[in-house]
Amino acid sequence: MKKWRDINLVGLTEKIVSMCAVSIGRAGAASRVGHELKRLRIISGLSQAQVAEAMNEECVVISKIEDGGEIYLSTIERYVTALGASLRLNAHFSADAPINARLHDKHFFYEKSGNSQLVFSLMEEEKFEKHRDVVLSIKPIYSEKILSGRKTVELRRRFPVEVPNGIVAYIYSSAPVKAIVGTVLIRGVVKLPVEKIWDEFKHLAFIERHMFDKYFEGVDQGYALFFGDVKSFTRPLPLSELRERFGFEPPQSFLYAKHDLRKALQDEPAIVSY
Repeated sequence: MKKWRDINLVGLTEKIVSMCAVSIGRAGAASRVGHELKRLRIISGLSQAQVAEAMNEECVVISKIEDGGEIYLSTIERYVTALGASLRLNAHFSADAPINARLHDKHFFYEKSGNSQLVFSLMEEEKFEKHRDVVLSIKPIYSEKILSGRKTVELRRRFPVEVPNGIVAYIYSSAPVKAIVGTVLIRGVVKLPVEKIWDEFKHLAFIERHMFDKYFEGVDQGYALFFGDVKSFTRPLPLSELRERFGFEPPQSFLYAKHDLRKALQDEPAIVSY
């Protein structure tokens, strides 16, 4: 089967967003989506039989979809995947929306589009921003073990999987320490079922079972970050100084390090203990 990546969905995403997130019940709306899907299939050079085979469905199901029958968002995603594409579903906010002021303390991935909008991906796996280091917020009980070299795996509910090897993570030790205390290199990230994470990494992550269950409550899968090349700061940078010099606010989970913060840390080698 001929494969295409990231086919232009010709306005399909915007139409889906305006409809019900679970089911497209209005006949007119479903008909428009079915028409767009059919148009994409034809552009892709695929027959209904080929799409049906890729979706493990009968041809009659594909016909109903394209003729405007009731269609679910999950079905649209499967159909688009069968074309060799990916379905992108985003929430768009104006750049001056109230959410903008709240982003500093929320763990959410977003980008700024060319028309001064904030764009949040609702379906795709998070992508790691290239050439960016990160600040990880970690409780002191765990940050101490990381800096001592004992804790080599950090667990997260959400994190980009495709992290380039060797990305620097600045360790922000949360209350009561409230300071950036050192750095580690992120050697890799894996996404696994929560129970598999417990079985494989409970000792390396230094976490007790009840705390593990509480942290991952409500999710089926989690992320394990592998650390290496630990460096402790001889002079931790306290939150008060970080706020004054860089406008820094500690994240709940992680954030991308601003350029001026990264440059300051790189230009002040005296604070790093080798």
